[in-house]
This record gives sequence, C-alpha cells and structure tokens, in this order.
Amino acid sequence: MTAILLAGMFAGCDKNKEPETATSTAPVTTAATLGEQIVLTPVEYLEAAPYKDADRSRGAGQAQICRACHSFDKDGPDMIGPALYGFFGKQVGSRSAFQYSEAMAEADFIWTPEALDAWLAQPGRFLPGNRMTFAGVLRQSDRDDLIAYLLSATTDAAD
Repeated sequence: MTAILLAGMFAGCDKNKEPETATSTAPVTTAATLGEQIVLTPVEYLEAAPYKDADRSRGAGQAQICRACHSFDKDGPDMIGPALYGFFGKQVGSRSAFQYSEAMAEADFIWTPEALDAWLAQPGRFLPGNRMTFAGVLRQSDRDDLIAYLLSATTDAAD
C-alpha cells in the first residue's frame, strides 16, 4: 500500500518540465460557480484539446494514488470512494449503493472533464464538506494527463 502511494506521489515528477504554480489572483472554480456544462462522449473529449495531446501514460502513473480509494473496473466495487467506471457524464453522487457525504449528495453538477479538472485542483475548495482527503493536483498538465487517462480507463473509449 505504501509503495502504491509513493508511486502515485512521484509519478507526476518530470525534471524536464518547468513547475506550474497557482496564482492567488486566479479565480477558483467551485461546484457553485461551474456553470453550464457541455456533455460529450469520452471519445469526443479525447479527440479535443487538451486531452488529445495529453500523456495518458503519465496519467496512468498519477492514477495510482486514485486507485488507493477507487476502483476503475467495469462493475468494480465501491471502496473508500465510489467506483469510477462510467462516471463521466453522470450526475455527482448518483451511485446508489455508495454512502456520499451530505455535500456530495446535495451537489448539482455533471462529471465532465471540466468539473473533474476543478475538483482535482482543489477538492476541498471545489465542494466544501466533501469527505475526500486529497490535497489536489497542482499542475494543469498533470490534471490533463490524469483526466485523459481516466477518460479511457473508466469507459469503453478506444485507445
């Protein structure tokens, strides 16, 4: 278990990339400010920027930390967090067998790459009161890689 967590923490390291930093002037997208979302198929998202050019192999490495709490398999079990297979395009908190936090159960948004990007950046600020104990993924390129990987790993989208 420790090896998986360490692998996930270091999978996003790339010595050849300049560090990306968050600025205090950038507005934080929250569930309340997300606005109208356009829902496409996973394949359509993968054919468009930024996911078309994202590095899914880097995303797979980063996803190891997600796997500590979530199953990606079709018909996979809920774990500490809900199973993620097929979650793109679904209403948040819609897995009937999972016991969501009150914040997640009452939230009103669809899981799109845009929503997931904002969630992964700062889960606690995106939806205060959720139970996911994860600080977030700082670099935009890391989030793009991870989301591109999840678009293919948690759906029937072709590689």
